Amino acid sequence: MTLAPTSSAEEIIAHLRAAGSAENIAGMARFGIETGAALGVSSVALRHMARQVKKDHSRAIELWQSGIREARILAAYTAGPDAMALPEARRWVADCNSWEVVDTLAGLLVAARLEQVLIPECAAEEREFVRRIAFAMIATAAVHRKKEPDATILAWLPLIEAHASDGRNFVKKSVNWALRQVGKRSAGCHGPALAIAEKLAASEDRTARWIGKDAVRELTSEKTRSRFRLSR
Repeated sequence: MTLAPTSSAEEIIAHLRAAGSAENIAGMARFGIETGAALGVSSVALRHMARQVKKDHSRAIELWQSGIREARILAAYTAGPDAMALPEARRWVADCNSWEVVDTLAGLLVAARLEQVLIPECAAEEREFVRRIAFAMIATAAVHRKKEPDATILAWLPLIEAHASDGRNFVKKSVNWALRQVGKRSAGCHGPALAIAEKLAASEDRTARWIGKDAVRELTSEKTRSRFRLSR
């Protein structure tokens, strides 16, 4: 079956089922991906399919509602950012149960300009994958919102610091990711992000210390120093 922009959700799901692999599912599990609703289609193949079917928001809703891991990733790739309403975004966020679905969805939510509302909401949630998406959105915005004033991105640093002691694996990694991406965004963001990283690195909390030390290592690397022409 060849996929096209006119392909229905049912046709796409049938294609996904045919492309699935038990071997891929086993590999996903080793990377901490939730495989209970997975078909075993690789990320490379999913990106290729997304280019084939293009954007269709109504169809993306159907794909998401299937509950299938690969269909949900395709939904996030092919939903229309301008058509994504806040109530619908909240429902999708609440459905997330795997880090790579979260990280893909973060890109859509930032493109939909919903992060200003959703970042504080999601960070305040106790559910691991809902909290993760807050920091995935910060990391995504830091990289892709190139025309956004640095001050908009720097405003999320207190939230990063506040949740740096959350020791859950998928939260702490996203907090670390967000801090590093903010620090690498520009020369103006580098100093404030590094200051937070150094503060966390000296923390008595084990998780905060790990996040800080890892971020300090990247933000003071030769590659980062050269990029911003820093002396230290």
